[in-house]
Amino acid sequence: MALLEIDNLSVTFDGEDGPVHAVNDLSLSIDRGQTLGIVGESGSGKSQTAFAVMGLLAPNGRTSGSVRFDGQEILGIGHKGMNQLRARRIAMIFQDPMTSLNPYMRISDQMAEVLTLHKGMSKRDAVAESVRMLDAVRIPAASERIRLYPHEFSGGMRQRVMIAMSLLCRPDLLIADEPTTALDVTVQAQIMELLNDLQREFGMATVLITHDLGVVAGFCERVVVMYGGRVMEKAPVDPLFAQPTHPYTRGLLGAVPRVDDEDAIMTAIPGNPPNMAGAPEGCPFRPRCAYAALDCSVMPPLVSFDGDRARACHRPIAEVAA
Repeated sequence: MALLEIDNLSVTFDGEDGPVHAVNDLSLSIDRGQTLGIVGESGSGKSQTAFAVMGLLAPNGRTSGSVRFDGQEILGIGHKGMNQLRARRIAMIFQDPMTSLNPYMRISDQMAEVLTLHKGMSKRDAVAESVRMLDAVRIPAASERIRLYPHEFSGGMRQRVMIAMSLLCRPDLLIADEPTTALDVTVQAQIMELLNDLQREFGMATVLITHDLGVVAGFCERVVVMYGGRVMEKAPVDPLFAQPTHPYTRGLLGAVPRVDDEDAIMTAIPGNPPNMAGAPEGCPFRPRCAYAALDCSVMPPLVSFDGDRARACHRPIAEVAA
């Protein structure tokens, strides 16, 4: 049994101009100890999928479908039910550590609060355990720096604090939403290496949400490509990079700079992502797709092939992957 199973998840927001369909009929799963990457442009529905799993949607958000964690249906179990799972079994690293950390509280108080609330530990023991976790994420002089405020840390160190906080309760599932956003390349590599080491140490499953295909290639085992709130392609990482079978996946890979080929030319995907308040009928990628045809006015089903791959496209695989 998969640790996390999402079936036909849809997320809709009530807006001034009508409903905004942020996620549409999304299905995916992740096993214990596995690393799954979710990629796509901004607005593709990646983060809203994570917020739906965590029960953190905005008040005007509505969900349908099924989200099962360790066999338990958690979609719609309410605030109290989700509080029993958050941090203890499911944790999340948010995009911006500066806005996720309370600027008025010392790091020691913020981290200890997690353990006193979810583990019933005393404040003294909670701070001691927090220092050990800061050591684990390689923050130097952790016993001294834990008394500092968030603004006294660099961006990379704040991200390490967020990772440490998310791992305090040894969760079974970690959702990392753009964990390297706004960090320079060197710090990005350090953060991803750290996550990789911690995953092996704690044996947790990880969902990595990112627009950076290079991070996915180096960190994930499987990848889900989203566009317009829908899954366009699912595959193990190596086959997807070697032979993408969806026009959108090919477009994403074509926009990645190649350091191994000096003559490689990056090609941008024409047009803009759809406005989900008035998304086009059929395949959401149709207005930007070089392979679009009349039958694309009907949304193609997500069809499995080669055992563990799937794609949602009317065009034959040989035509797109050529």
